[in-house]
Amino acid sequence: MTKVELYVYDLSNGLAKQLSRQLTGRQIDGIWHTSVVVYGKEIFYGQGISITEPGKSHHGRPLQVVDMGETAIDEATFEEYLSEMREHYTADKYHLLDFNCNSFTNDVVGFLTGGSIPSWIKDLPSDFLSTPFGAALRPTIDNMYRRPVPGATPTPPAGIAQSAANAAAASPNPQLAASLLQAVAAQAAGGQQLPTPSPSGTSTPSTQTVAAPIHMVTNPASWHSTLKSHRAVTAFFTSATCGPCRMIEPIFEEIARNKTQGRSPGQVAFAKIDLGTGMSSQVASEYGVRVTPTFIFFLDGKKIHEMKGADGPELRTQVDLLLYQAFPPHPHQSLSLPAVESLSLNPILFQQVPAFDNVLNKLNGFIEASQTWPSAPSKDHVQAAFTKVILPYLKARFPSTPEAQKKATPAVPATTILLNKWAEITGVLAEALLPAELFPVADLWRLALLDEVVGGWAAAANNVPAGSCDPVVTLLSKAALTADDPKARNYLLVVLRMLSNAFATPSLARRLLTQDSTLREQLTSFLVRTLLHDEVAVRTAAASLAFNVAAYLQKLRVERVRSGGSIDADGGDGDWEVEMVSAVVEAIGRETQSEEVLHRLTACLAFLLRLSPLYEEHLGPLLEVVQASSTLKGKLEKGGCGENGVTKKDIRQLITEVAEKLCP
Repeated sequence: MTKVELYVYDLSNGLAKQLSRQLTGRQIDGIWHTSVVVYGKEIFYGQGISITEPGKSHHGRPLQVVDMGETAIDEATFEEYLSEMREHYTADKYHLLDFNCNSFTNDVVGFLTGGSIPSWIKDLPSDFLSTPFGAALRPTIDNMYRRPVPGATPTPPAGIAQSAANAAAASPNPQLAASLLQAVAAQAAGGQQLPTPSPSGTSTPSTQTVAAPIHMVTNPASWHSTLKSHRAVTAFFTSATCGPCRMIEPIFEEIARNKTQGRSPGQVAFAKIDLGTGMSSQVASEYGVRVTPTFIFFLDGKKIHEMKGADGPELRTQVDLLLYQAFPPHPHQSLSLPAVESLSLNPILFQQVPAFDNVLNKLNGFIEASQTWPSAPSKDHVQAAFTKVILPYLKARFPSTPEAQKKATPAVPATTILLNKWAEITGVLAEALLPAELFPVADLWRLALLDEVVGGWAAAANNVPAGSCDPVVTLLSKAALTADDPKARNYLLVVLRMLSNAFATPSLARRLLTQDSTLREQLTSFLVRTLLHDEVAVRTAAASLAFNVAAYLQKLRVERVRSGGSIDADGGDGDWEVEMVSAVVEAIGRETQSEEVLHRLTACLAFLLRLSPLYEEHLGPLLEVVQASSTLKGKLEKGGCGENGVTKKDIRQLITEVAEKLCP
C-alpha cells in the first residue's frame, strides 16, 4: 500500500482571503491549486501534466497537505494511466474555471483511492461564478483561454469590453480585481504566457477549451462522485473516432452551459465520458454502453432514460424533461396573474429637488443652536463644507427649475474625496444634533443616492476611511432609535425616502438585502415599525420602501426563471420572509385611509409570495393562520379602506387576484 497526499496551494498568495469580500461580497479563502503526491513524486496539471519532486514545483511550499488515504495500485500501472491522461489533459485544454488542476487531481485521486478531493476545492469555481462579479468576469476568463481560428478575420473584441463594463458595475474595485485575476492566471499557467485571446471570439474544434461546466470523467470513482453529488446528471458517452459524437458535442456543450447557469452547486451536472480515456470503459460497461454517442439521464443517482445517436432536438427535449422532474416549476408559474404581471419591477423613487438654500439655512440654524458640538471640526468648518463643496455638486447635478437647468454649470463630479468628506461631517452632525434636526442632512443624501456614482460609493461605504462614517447606516440607526418619537416625524419620512432611493443602484440594493445581514435586519426592523405609523405620509414612504425590497427580490427570481435556472437557487431566508409577509399583512389589515398605501402594500405582498421557494413550506401556512385572503377582500367592502372600500379599478383587480390566487 502506498500513501496518497493532496498538496494544496493558494494561487492568489493570500490576496483572495484579504480582498474577496470587498470584490465579490463573499468570503473566499483562496484560489486553490492542487497536486497529487504519490510514489515520491508530485504530479499536477497546468502546461500539460507535470511531475516534480514533492514541494519543488514553481508553486513552492504547499499551504496545506491533505491525507487522501492509500492505494494498492502499483507504480507501473499508474504510469500507464498517466500516459493515457496526457492525451486528455493537454496544455491547450486548460481553463482556469472549468478544466484545471483540480479536475486532474480529482480524477487521479479517484483512480488511486476511489475517493475525491474535498468539496471546498471542487466547488470554488461555482461559488465564484454565483457572485455578480464572477458572472460578469466569466466572458473575460473564457477569452483568456480561447485559441484563434486559423485564417479567421480578426474583429474588435467587443465581448471583452462589455464584460469589463459588466465587471465594473458588479465590483467597487474592478482594477484591483483585474490585477488579481491576471496574477492568479499567471500562477496557474506556471509562469508561462497565457493563450492569446481570440479577436473573433471563436476557436478551433480541436483546441477548444471546456468552456462549459462539464465534468470530464475518466474512472468509476470520479463518475460515482459526480453522480452522488448532483441531483440531475446527463452523461455523454463518446469516443475520439466517433464522427456523430463530434457533430453532437457542440450542442451538448451549449445545453450544459445554458442549463447550469444560475443554479447552485450540486444541482445539475453534465458529464463527458470518453471510452478511450483512462478507466472510462469500466463506467460504460456498468451501464451496458457499447455504441457512441450514447446519452444516459440520471435523477437522484438512478438511471431514468437512455438515448442513442446524434439527435440534437431529442437531446434538448430529454434534458428539459430531466430538469422538469428534478426541479418542478413553482406552483405559481402556472397561474394566470395579469394584474401582478403588469406591475413594474422598477423601484419607487423620490426625486423631488428641494430648495437647496432653504435646506442649508435650516441646517445652519440647527448647527448654530447645538449645545453638544464636539471640539473638532468646528461649526464654521462644517458649514463651509456644505456651502462650498456639497451644495455646488447637488445644484449642478440636480437643477431645481427649468431656469436653473438652463443656467446650470457643468456638473461637479461626486468624487471619492467629496463623498468621504460628506460622510465625515454626517457622522459629526449625527452626534451633535437631535434626530428631529437631522432631516435636512438625510434629505440631501436622499437626493444624492439618485446619482449612480454616489450609489456605487455607498454600496462599498462599509470600507470608509477611519474617522468617517457610513451615512446609510448612521442615518438609519438614528432613525431606528426614534421610530416612535412624534417629534422625529420629518426625519423618519426623509430616511424612508432615502432608503427607497438606495434601490436606484443595484449594487447598493444588494448590499442592503443580501451582503450585510446586520444591515438588513436593522432596515427590516425599522420598516416593520414605520409601516404601522400614525402619519399617512410616513406609511406611504414605508410602503414604498417595502415595495422596493420585494420588487428587487422578485426581479432576481424572474431573471433566474427566464435564464432557465432554478427558483430554489437562492434558497430564501425563511425567518426573514415570514417576518416581512407577517408585517405587510398586518399593515394591510390596519390601513383604512389611503388606497395608494394599500396598493403598494398589496403589490409588495404579491412579489414576496410569487416565485418564493419558501411558499409551500413557510408562507402558505402562515397566510392561512393570519387569514390573509379575507383581510385583503375586506378592503373591498364598505369601510375597508375609506367609506366605500377601495374604489380604483386597478387596485381592486390586484387585491382580488392576490387574495384568490396567491393566498390559500
